[in-house]
Amino acid sequence: MIRQVFLMSLLLLTGAAQALEIQSWRTAQGTRVMYAHAPQLPMVDLSVLFDAGSARDGAQPGKARLLNQLLLEGAGEWDADALARHLESRGIEISTRVGRDIAWINMRSLSDKSILTVALDTLAEVIASPRLDADAIARVKERTLAELRLSRQSAENVAEQMLMQALYGKHPYAHDPLGDASSLARLDAGQLRAFHEQYYTAANAVVAVVGNVDRNQAELLVKRLVGSLEAGEKAAPLPPPEKPKPGIQRKRFPASQTHINMGMLGIRRDDADYFPLLVGNHILGGSGLTSIMGEEVRNKRGLSYGISSRFTPLWVQGPWMLSAQTKNDQAESTRQLMVALLRDFIDEGPDEKQLEAAKKHLVGGFPLKLASNRKILQQIAVLGFYDLPLNWLDTWATKVEQVSASQVRRAFRRRMPVKNLVTVMVGGAKQ
Repeated sequence: MIRQVFLMSLLLLTGAAQALEIQSWRTAQGTRVMYAHAPQLPMVDLSVLFDAGSARDGAQPGKARLLNQLLLEGAGEWDADALARHLESRGIEISTRVGRDIAWINMRSLSDKSILTVALDTLAEVIASPRLDADAIARVKERTLAELRLSRQSAENVAEQMLMQALYGKHPYAHDPLGDASSLARLDAGQLRAFHEQYYTAANAVVAVVGNVDRNQAELLVKRLVGSLEAGEKAAPLPPPEKPKPGIQRKRFPASQTHINMGMLGIRRDDADYFPLLVGNHILGGSGLTSIMGEEVRNKRGLSYGISSRFTPLWVQGPWMLSAQTKNDQAESTRQLMVALLRDFIDEGPDEKQLEAAKKHLVGGFPLKLASNRKILQQIAVLGFYDLPLNWLDTWATKVEQVSASQVRRAFRRRMPVKNLVTVMVGGAKQ
């Protein structure tokens, strides 16, 4: 399958508008491949995505992230130091990260055959044969515990995690991808190895490639890469979240500000209301200080140091969050104003001036999402992972431009009633 995405003149360092051809296929083992030829630089950027994010932790929060972090702490014949030296001496970059849905492994290499071959062989070893040495597990656990301690000292992080727990309850999205201290303490090499064998498989992977390799070369390098993996099976679909109980939770926390997080269950990646809700959210709070929330709460009344809203679409309904920070003695009045503005927006929707400004800003900023090989890589990787239409990038701007005020109003009324609002307030105690 082939699609062409029209990129603006700023893209790919050429100074001239051009078409980027996106191609997609599946390997014999079931791996989805997304590929774009970008010969302007002698580089190859590659991502391997596994459906192995924190939503797959089960009863052991932190397992997905711990394993993902351990991939670069030793593989095959290399321990962590040897692997780092092996990559650095050749200018090869490999990094990992985990979200609730996706476990990422990213690679960047020169396209020179001698270096690219080493990069691919090393990456294949990293994803297929992690060592999981005892000292490496202990080291990454301690590092993760330090991150957890630091996170718990931040009112912002505490408020966000409390809201996720309130929204998702017993659903796999509820817990922090970092995990918790008790779960991390119990995790051992055998459990991590079993997780790897279940989820780091060819059928559960998506590979995205952008750079100075042609289609035939891309097919060979992907074959070389996933050939090291067991075929396996695609991860089972996640269950839909149950409707959360609306209300307000307050937590006293030693900070000069109170962090107010409001939220509801939002949208899936393939949601029919994706574009009306995207545009509407941009008007309501997604555009920062120029949004309705930014203008009314911060600019006019000076109640908040910062306020914003966002949708995070996932496999199943990801969260919609509206967040603000304010002085402790202004927290309740700020919360009430935020609720009133949300209710007004749901009832009345945007006016034409707000709608046109939002669409202009979104469409005008869209080329920046494709302004480098790495950004293109991320975009097409997500398309492949969530099995979105191959023409998604082609039609994105057109679909934004086609959104009407009535569509925004209908979508928000149907999907975002104030009665469903879950609110968390963290702060109020002296610092």
